[in-house]
Amino acid sequence: MAIARNEMTAKPKQAPELIKSGRATMSPSYNPRPLVLERGQGVRVYDIDGRSYLDFLAGIAVNLLGYGHPSLTEALRSRIETGLLHTSNGFFTAPQVQLQCALVENSFADRVFLANSGAEANEAAIKLARRYQRTVANTPRFEIITFENSFHGRTIGALSATGQPKYHEGFEPLVPGFLYARFNDLAHVESLIGEHTAAIMLEPVQGEAGVFAADQAFMSGLRDLCDKHGILLILDEIQCGMGRTGRLFAHEQYGVEPDIMTLAKGLGGGVPIGAMLARDSVFAGFVPGSHATTFGGNPVAATAALTVLGEVTAPGFCERVKALGDMLRSGCEEIAAAHEVVTEVRGLGLMLGIAVDGGPSVAGAVADECRARGLLVNAAGGRAVRLVPPLVITEADIEEALSILGAAFAAVTGGGQDS
Repeated sequence: MAIARNEMTAKPKQAPELIKSGRATMSPSYNPRPLVLERGQGVRVYDIDGRSYLDFLAGIAVNLLGYGHPSLTEALRSRIETGLLHTSNGFFTAPQVQLQCALVENSFADRVFLANSGAEANEAAIKLARRYQRTVANTPRFEIITFENSFHGRTIGALSATGQPKYHEGFEPLVPGFLYARFNDLAHVESLIGEHTAAIMLEPVQGEAGVFAADQAFMSGLRDLCDKHGILLILDEIQCGMGRTGRLFAHEQYGVEPDIMTLAKGLGGGVPIGAMLARDSVFAGFVPGSHATTFGGNPVAATAALTVLGEVTAPGFCERVKALGDMLRSGCEEIAAAHEVVTEVRGLGLMLGIAVDGGPSVAGAVADECRARGLLVNAAGGRAVRLVPPLVITEADIEEALSILGAAFAAVTGGGQDS
């Protein structure tokens, strides 16, 4: 049924009506909070009633440059004005080529496969690893070792790589060939390596699990195991990459280079895009027709990503993220000292988790209380409050967020000082 013109120009519905209509028409696989967001500026978003929220969720580590960033806004406006929003990968466009070159120049990689999302990027990585082993290394290897509590996406291959049974329920049988090792347990990884092991795949910082960072010895040991056994190392930097940890890529924190890396989320600064990067020797597993996507690398998404990459690689940007991350962590540790329910603060840079006792209800209640007080965060892994703000926050923003967090913990747990 066509949408009548008067429906498009009618007065916007109010929040309760929109929420009701949204819940009635949205897939039941979603459960949004009762909040209708309308616009954003800087590091704040505004609901339909005009209330302001300091955003320390950033679309789940997506909006690296916050909202209304002048460089990103102007770049997208200029691109849209050309009228060329899509071409398919049957042709080149300048934004696509420029983005690929910029990613190569700033990474270990020689080539890039551009996709639409993190799940697509991980699917490409899985396919490349298997095909490399078969067609280049001439081995029968197909198994990929991933990790308990990992999260690699919702498509069936990426879901099979995800080491969390709660996401598997009802979708079996999964894609065969995935083994789940214990995170930060090198001996357990080694025990799973066999004649069919093609790759080891992990997030240097597990975001959805509640923000767990890999140990230095673990990361170095994985690289050594891969070199020893002819196994590819795949790093999923979809959430922890693009400057979030205080380096452009999280693996730079460890001095370890992967064979394949995946990016998404923050790469487009709010515009959907994913990327899979690898060396020429590994990309030899692909030939024309091996893998493709219709929308990957379209001019709009590529323009956004190229702009974000330019900002994040500007002198001093990542150093500033590290300093702000240290400030935020210090403040979170003060909250931890004041509330027995907090067990630890973990993560890297501006990707932190405040772990709590008491089960998912406590972390969720703290997130809800923060929202009521004007701060957006969320519960990750069931037992942690996740902080992944835009990378353009200020010290004043951090002080405000810490004040609200402290008050929220006090209100939920009854400890510390409420305000």
